[in-house]
Amino acid sequence: MSKMASTLLLGFAIIVVAGVGFWVWLGPQWRTFLSNPPSDTDVLFWTQSQRDTGFALGEKIPTVQSVPIAASSNPRVLETGAALAQGEAIHDFMEKQNAAGLVILKDGKIVFEGYGLHQAETSKWASFSVAKSMTSTLVGSAIKDGFIEGLDAPISDYITAFQGTAYDGVTVQQLLTMTSGVDWNEDYEDPNSDVALFRSVDVEPGEASTVTYMKRLGRAHPAGEVFNYSTGETNLIGNLVEAATGKALNVYLSEKIWAPYGMQGDAAWIVASTGEPMGGCCIQASTRDYALFGQFVLEGGLVDGVSVVPEGWFEAATSLQEVVTDDDKRDYGFQWWVLSDGGFAALGIFGQAIYVDPAQNIVMAINASWGDAEGIVADQSDARHEFWNELLMWLAD
Repeated sequence: MSKMASTLLLGFAIIVVAGVGFWVWLGPQWRTFLSNPPSDTDVLFWTQSQRDTGFALGEKIPTVQSVPIAASSNPRVLETGAALAQGEAIHDFMEKQNAAGLVILKDGKIVFEGYGLHQAETSKWASFSVAKSMTSTLVGSAIKDGFIEGLDAPISDYITAFQGTAYDGVTVQQLLTMTSGVDWNEDYEDPNSDVALFRSVDVEPGEASTVTYMKRLGRAHPAGEVFNYSTGETNLIGNLVEAATGKALNVYLSEKIWAPYGMQGDAAWIVASTGEPMGGCCIQASTRDYALFGQFVLEGGLVDGVSVVPEGWFEAATSLQEVVTDDDKRDYGFQWWVLSDGGFAALGIFGQAIYVDPAQNIVMAINASWGDAEGIVADQSDARHEFWNELLMWLAD
C-alpha cells in the first residue's frame, strides 16, 4: 500500500471514529429524534417516537424558537417525606402512561419521584396546556399590580386591535372562563381546525400573530353564555398581560413566581412567529418545577408571606365557574380544571398534568407522551384520573 493510500485510509478511519463518537455523545433522545425528524413543528401530527424525544428536546430543536424563564439564584429545597408503600403500582401506572416524570408531594415533601423516557430530576419536558394555568395566574398578578383594572374590564381596552371585532366588549373573566362566544375549533385530529392553523396566519404589521388570527373570527354565541375550549383565547390572555404590563410574558412569570418562589431550574417558553410567548401552551420545565408550581398555588401564591395575586384569587380561579357539559369528572375555573373530588388540575394534551388537593395538601405533577392528544385510544386519560383518586386514598390523613 502506498504512503498516500495509507494516509487517506487513516484519515477516513479518523472521520468514521469521530462520527461514531459524536453519534454516541448525542445521547439516545437526539439519536432517535434525528433518525426520524418531524417535517414541521406541529406536534399534533408527530409520530410516537418523535413525541417521546421531541417533548424533551423542546427549545433545543433548531426550528423551535423560545425565550428563557429565569429561575432563582437560591432555589427551593424539596425535602423528602415518608415514601409511598405502593411503589410497584406507581411504576406500573407510569409505564402505562408512557411517563417521562412523576413527582408527588405531601405537605410540601416528596413522597414519590420517578422518571422514564431518559428523563431525570433536572430534565425539561413540554407542558402544553398546563401553561394555561400559569398564564391565568399572571392575570391575577397584573390585577394586583394595578396593570389590569379587574375581571370585568373589556380586553379591547388593552388590545385595541379588537375594537370593532367579535372580541369587542368581551371581558377578562370571559376570556379566563372560555365563554367569549367567539367561534373556535379545538379539534386536535383535524388539520383544518383553528388550533392547527392559527400559527400559519399572515400577520398584520405591528400585531402579535394570535391577535391577527383571532380578530378575524366570527361570533358563535352571546358572550358569557357557552363554554368553548380555546387555546387561542389563552394565547390572547398572554397578549393581554403583555399589553397591560408592558413586559414580556416570560419575564413577568420569572419576576412574579419562578424566581421569587424558588423554582429549581431555568425554564423556556416557546414563542409564536412574532416572538411573543404563547400563553396557551409550551413551557419547557422540569417535573419538579411543575410540582413546585402546584405547591405555590396550594399555598395561596405566597412569596415571603405576601400573595402575588389578589385576595381570594385562587379560591375563585380553582372553583366552578363554568359547567363542561360533556365531562362528568371536571368543570372549569379560570384556566384550571375543577375536579369532582374537590381538587383542581392544570391539564395538557399528550399526558401533562399538575393535580392539587387542598384538603389533604397533596400535589402531583406528571409528564408523559400519550398515544393520542386526549389519551382516549389507550384509555390513558381515564386511568390517570383513577390513579389520582387512588393516590388520595393512599395518602388520606
